[in-house]
Amino acid sequence: MNLAIENVETKLALDYEAIRRREYELITHLLEVLPKVDNLPDDRLGQMRDALFHADHPFLVVLVGPFSSGKSSILNALLGQPDLLAVGPVPTTDRISILRWGEHPERMSSAGEVDTVFYPSPLLQKVSLVDTPGLESIFKKHEETTRKFLHRADVVLLVMLATQAMTARNVEYLQTLKEYGKKVIIVINQADLLSAEEAETVREYVLDQSQTVMGYKPDVWLVSARQGLAAHRDDELDKMAWKASGLSRIEEYVDDQLNDVARLRQKLQTPLQIAQNVNQTALASVRANQAALDSYQGIASNIEQQLGAQKREQEKIVRETNAEVSDKFGAAAMRGSEAIQDIFRLGQAFASVWRGLLELVGLAGLLRRGSGHSYIRNAFERRKAFEPIQELPGVVGKLAPRLEGKDIQDIDDLVKYARREIDALPSAIQGKVIGSVQPPQKYDRTALQEVRPALDELEDEAKQVETDRLEQTLRNALMYLAAFEAIIMIIIIFVLLAAGGSLFLPENQGALIAVIVAVGLALLGLLFMPLRGRLLESAYTNRMLKLQSRYIETLTNAADKQIEYGMRLRRDAILPLTRLIEAQTQIQSEQLSQLQAAQQEMVKIESDLTALGRKRLPL
Repeated sequence: MNLAIENVETKLALDYEAIRRREYELITHLLEVLPKVDNLPDDRLGQMRDALFHADHPFLVVLVGPFSSGKSSILNALLGQPDLLAVGPVPTTDRISILRWGEHPERMSSAGEVDTVFYPSPLLQKVSLVDTPGLESIFKKHEETTRKFLHRADVVLLVMLATQAMTARNVEYLQTLKEYGKKVIIVINQADLLSAEEAETVREYVLDQSQTVMGYKPDVWLVSARQGLAAHRDDELDKMAWKASGLSRIEEYVDDQLNDVARLRQKLQTPLQIAQNVNQTALASVRANQAALDSYQGIASNIEQQLGAQKREQEKIVRETNAEVSDKFGAAAMRGSEAIQDIFRLGQAFASVWRGLLELVGLAGLLRRGSGHSYIRNAFERRKAFEPIQELPGVVGKLAPRLEGKDIQDIDDLVKYARREIDALPSAIQGKVIGSVQPPQKYDRTALQEVRPALDELEDEAKQVETDRLEQTLRNALMYLAAFEAIIMIIIIFVLLAAGGSLFLPENQGALIAVIVAVGLALLGLLFMPLRGRLLESAYTNRMLKLQSRYIETLTNAADKQIEYGMRLRRDAILPLTRLIEAQTQIQSEQLSQLQAAQQEMVKIESDLTALGRKRLPL
């Protein structure tokens, strides 16, 4: 039976420790998250640190009372070490000392008002004991230090001397402790100085006074720290003497509390409840911050819309320029086509035959070298076919200033807007802006400057290469026509000679027919030039369209680079604002996610806490 009880108690202790550890880790994590939450009240962080303290200590007993009432002596006696804590007739410390279990004796002083004393005592494996400075008003600093610590206690032991029980000051202490709503046990030290009858009288008096102050009668224990220390001899405990000292009541109370499932549950519920309350406040703050952030994101959305509109306006400028370029190439193609029509029209057929004959005999080349002109060049110059191409640099040259002027104006407008929005932000948010919103100090025109040589090459190709090609094609066509017509003339002459010069004699009807056919072929040959001209005209137009496409593509690529550069300048100018919004959005999202995850973990802990100590039915 005892073994079964022991197993149940062991299981309870293990479950308790597992939940406590989860609470400790959860609260530790929250203490990393909460300081980053904007507008979270400062006192909430203090409460969460208190929750961490509760989760870090299995059970906390705080001793309070006047100085020299024997608090330190009682603790020394409980741990069997007379010199563990300093004792004396005057205040020996203005700091709180927390006694915790540790493998080796050690005192650690913090920068605050609390020291931690580690000691390998079995009692400290169950409970943490707290020694506080005296509460006397003449030591105001001591009192404030102690009061600040009281709300962390699971139980408060009010220590008073048997010879000074329930003084007016002690009555005030009881009233103060009542305000904290803590479990209070009155410990009367130096009871060994009283007779049994005196001890009972003191006990009854304290109970009556407590009833008057607190409305109920608390536990009152009479103890003797001196007898308790004396019970520890040569590392052995005299159990009879220990019991007679009254200090065994403290050990028994701790054991009872730790075996009380409801008490353990309440112990774990305290830090969990604090964490839940603070977490809810933090969630409310984050959601409120997100509501404010929505307006910031509205700023970011507006900026993106403005940037998109500005980019579309820049692209429209490029499209307008490309349309002008297309018009110039179209005009050049039309005039060139008209020049080709002039050269290859039917009315020029006989002149074309004559020029073809000159080409065949080589005289045309000499005439061209002498005059310095060509048929194609002259025709194109008459139609002013190259004027639209020569106007292209002027059209393209206006593009860069238009884009630059728009960039500068847009950037100035964005900077003014961003500065106005930053000034309207809460001061706490303004302080997080890194850098200054300002327009760029210089403007780079490289993209559209570097494209000029490539455009010059295309313009030269449109003016030179095509005319040279047409010139060669024309010469070939003239020679073909002249050769064809020459062959026809030779055939006619040969037929006439064969007919004896008369084609109208009956016997020469075949010759007459042959001459008629030959003349018809000669006339049809004259149609070769207009037909060839139509083909050349179509080929010329297609080539100009291809050059136009290459020209526009080259110009557009350069303009796109210039536009992207301008958009980058815009973003860089207002980067401090957009970067703040982006960072705050990410931070708020992460905080919300972490706090929600903590909330879910708290629900799980609370469920396990409810099940703590309950027997599970066998499966």
